[in-house]
Amino acid sequence: MGTLARHGRTETVSRAPAEAVWQIITDVTRVGEWSHECREARLLGNARAAAPGIRFRGRNRSGGLRWSRSCVFTVVEPPRTLAWRTTGLLGRADSTEWRIDLEPVPGGTKIVQTYRVLHVAPGLDRVYWRLVKAHRDRRAALEGDLRRLAELAAVEAESHTPAMRPPREGNAVADGSLGRGTERRRYSA
Repeated sequence: MGTLARHGRTETVSRAPAEAVWQIITDVTRVGEWSHECREARLLGNARAAAPGIRFRGRNRSGGLRWSRSCVFTVVEPPRTLAWRTTGLLGRADSTEWRIDLEPVPGGTKIVQTYRVLHVAPGLDRVYWRLVKAHRDRRAALEGDLRRLAELAAVEAESHTPAMRPPREGNAVADGSLGRGTERRRYSA
């Protein structure tokens, strides 16, 4: 039996400006539009926007498994860096830091996503390895997330309106496109 990867890095380039990507990643209610695993999220308390110390909760699904994570923003530097820390199972069993860095490049924005496992209770990584097979090697799924994010931002930047796409079926986008005129998947608490 193996163990889960403790860190990872993926990147892509969007033809959208950094500000367009920033608008999407800082609105946690939109994460379900581009993430393969996080289906919905909401800010907690009276929070209205991402800022250091602001908490939110994400609801995830991988195959038949469903779980939620409490999260807290740790870095919010518009429109360059967004980072948050997750905590699971009473805040003691595991914690991961996620970070998205945006870098203007000719013709668009380089998007870099990294994650680093900060803590996993002894033996729990083996349990996760057995139960959440998609976490054994997350590169392809995370690369897909960034491609969807990049395209979503580009479509919105070009049209100056939120992009629309078909709802998901199972764990994947129905047809992989961002078609205008279809209902966008949004969540409320």
